[in-house]
Amino acid sequence: MNYSGHYVLKGLNLKVRRGQIIGYIGPNGAGKSTTVRILLGLQQGYGGTARLFGEDIQTSGVAYKSRIGYVPETAEVYDMLTAHEYLVFSGGCYGMDEQWAERKARLLMDQFGLADVFDTRLSSFSKGMRQKVLIISSLLHNPDLLFFDEPLSGLDANSVLVFKEILAKLAGQGKTIFYSSHIMDIVEKISHRIVLLYDGQIAADGTFEELKAQNKEGSLEEIFNQLTGFHQHAQIAADFVSIVEEV
Repeated sequence: MNYSGHYVLKGLNLKVRRGQIIGYIGPNGAGKSTTVRILLGLQQGYGGTARLFGEDIQTSGVAYKSRIGYVPETAEVYDMLTAHEYLVFSGGCYGMDEQWAERKARLLMDQFGLADVFDTRLSSFSKGMRQKVLIISSLLHNPDLLFFDEPLSGLDANSVLVFKEILAKLAGQGKTIFYSSHIMDIVEKISHRIVLLYDGQIAADGTFEELKAQNKEGSLEEIFNQLTGFHQHAQIAADFVSIVEEV
């Protein structure tokens, strides 16, 4: 995939099995978002083949999209809708019956402690509440493949614990989950497999223990810094603070 002659993805070759949580990480501009956009059918004009559920998505039509759930890093919701209206609308986009979508949405909102705001406009929701609605929207139609980009943004500590358990149970049921985040310790703990993308190519692919053994580093953050060649964090931080302290 290239933009103005600059290749964003360079011979990316990735096979993913059912029931895996893939920690899909890399620096900004590495090609993570482009990969996801291709698999979601939002990006055209790429070379090579992208296959989901055994079929080439360029020739299989759009039916495969009903089997995908997605929470982007930044998402706009329709502020003038209530959570009830937004979730029923989302379910309808995936072909769900309105009554079934409403029933599931109400039950899931209750599980997230939001039953009392089911009929409240989204414009009054906090960032964490909106994030919960987006997560519910991505799961309402029971998809087989999930893409989560910084899904914990705005969530409180208890909700983070709940969400991590949800991911584990979904994977246990055979769902495949792509999880992108810059919070390395969470990626390290929840992922069955970690794929590090750097400069449009796969720089590392394996379990955390495999990557640790290969790179002789103690944490995923340290492995990330080693593989991406970023070692200036301490000096940049020191210079930054010294400027802050100037009077």
